[in-house]
Amino acid sequence: MVLDLDACIDSLFQRQLLAESVIKEICEKTKELLMSESNVVHIKAPVTVVGDIHGQFYDLLEIFKIGGYCPDTNYLFLGDYVDRGLYSVETMSILTCLKLRYPDRVQLVRGNHESRAVTQTYGFYTECMKKYGSAQVWHYFTDLFDYLTLSVVIDNMIFCVHGGKALELRSLFDSGIKQQTNVFKELFADEILIGPCYSLEKPLGLSPSIHTIDQIKVMDRFKEIPHEGPMADLVWSDPDPGREEFAVSPRGAGYTFGSLVVEKFLHENGMDHILRAHQLCMEGFQVLFDDQLSTVWSAPNYCYRCGNLASILEVGVEGERHFNVFEAAPENERPTAEAQRTLFSNGIPTSLYGNGVGAGAAINGVGGNDTTASGFLNPGGIDSAQDTIHYFL
Repeated sequence: MVLDLDACIDSLFQRQLLAESVIKEICEKTKELLMSESNVVHIKAPVTVVGDIHGQFYDLLEIFKIGGYCPDTNYLFLGDYVDRGLYSVETMSILTCLKLRYPDRVQLVRGNHESRAVTQTYGFYTECMKKYGSAQVWHYFTDLFDYLTLSVVIDNMIFCVHGGKALELRSLFDSGIKQQTNVFKELFADEILIGPCYSLEKPLGLSPSIHTIDQIKVMDRFKEIPHEGPMADLVWSDPDPGREEFAVSPRGAGYTFGSLVVEKFLHENGMDHILRAHQLCMEGFQVLFDDQLSTVWSAPNYCYRCGNLASILEVGVEGERHFNVFEAAPENERPTAEAQRTLFSNGIPTSLYGNGVGAGAAINGVGGNDTTASGFLNPGGIDSAQDTIHYFL
């Protein structure tokens, strides 16, 4: 029987799950499509850019209401489609169908949660088991993740990626640079650091392997996200407005990077802006480094409790950027006790449901300290009393 993508999309908009056999066929066809895409996909404006969704399917439907439906609106999604929320299956299903139906109108970038290791801890695996009775659907989608592109460039001027800039761990080791604390030695012994963010003794440029976007194009992306190296850095790293250069990330993978790193990358690649997701912004977005870098966050009231706004970013034909800020979809009610247990099994601490976490909470400095490269909640780094929400990306 011929696959009817329009019927699949209509069913998903009606909140109906697709059959396992249909998901298998959709994933196989989408892999064939994605295989022909570069690690750096070049597109033209206008385009609407969407940040993290994290299985908040009703909020994704709200995005289409606000930003327009395909194919009338071009969309660029920056990753983290699954985990945390209750509807990761529906979210991945509709995005995959839309990509297959409108391949030139929809772009899907890989995020750090598009990973077998992470999704086994933060909810997607469990959701697939509950909704389909086996892990097959999880296997279909996680195999598809390996084919997603790593970055997109809009009009040769805006570099779009899930996390941020890359600096290869091994090149840092080979350079002989010493850490200001003994923790740096532990980093190379264990390969993964879980703890606070430490400075490097002297400024660093980019790793030779990630000096330009042309070098991203020759990377091997068709695999599980590794724990270290340029591919991991692209999906895990974060900007730090308090720094100028690179520093070890509290996430345990990737790096934090500052204003000089951004300025150098943009200059050497002839671009004027970096656009990324990956970090919760209470106002829905954040602009840093004299308008050289923006973060877009598209999961409002994150985990159905954080009280944050969300946004999508509309990039116009003249390069103008407009953040369209929105609140959570009205269908999202406070989770039931059963749903809260599901969220807790997805890696969300029970303290999220206590007092003091809501619209008044703020992000200070480098955020997003929840998911580590080892797949477990990061117990160190940012003081939870100062900013609980840092743990929840």
